[in-house]
Amino acid sequence: MSGTAINCPSCGSHLVIPEPDVTNIRTHNPIATSAAAREEHHFSVPVHDTPSEVLVQKPQVPIDVVASHGKKHLRIRVIRHTDCIEVGHDRYEEIVSDFLRKVGEPNIVSINSINYTHIDMGSRQLMTEFGVMIVYKG
Repeated sequence: MSGTAINCPSCGSHLVIPEPDVTNIRTHNPIATSAAAREEHHFSVPVHDTPSEVLVQKPQVPIDVVASHGKKHLRIRVIRHTDCIEVGHDRYEEIVSDFLRKVGEPNIVSINSINYTHIDMGSRQLMTEFGVMIVYKG
C-alpha cells in the first residue's frame, strides 16, 4: 500500500503511505524467540552393561496364523441365521447341515451356538439373532 493516499482515521488529514525502509525490515521467527528455544538441553544416551528392559511388547500372533502354521490346521466357520434367509425362505438348517456333512464328523472339534444383535435396516430396530460357530480341522 506504499504510495497510496489515505485520510487519517482520527483527524481526517490527507496522508501518503511512505515506501518501506529496508533497514527496518526484520524477519521474525516465533520459534527462535520462544522460551523453549532459549532453554539449554543436555541430553545423554543411557549406556547399559546388560540388555535394557523391553518397554514395547510385540503383539500376539493371531489364532488363525497359529492354526495355519501348526501341526493341526484348526479353522473356524460362523454361520449366522440372517445370512441364511433367501427371498423369504429360511435355509439355516440346510446350510449348517451341508457344511457339517462337507467337513465330516471326525474333523469337527466343537459346535457352539452364538447370539448376536444387529440393526434391521428395514425397521431400524435392534434385533437379536442366533447362529453357530464351528471349529474344525481342515
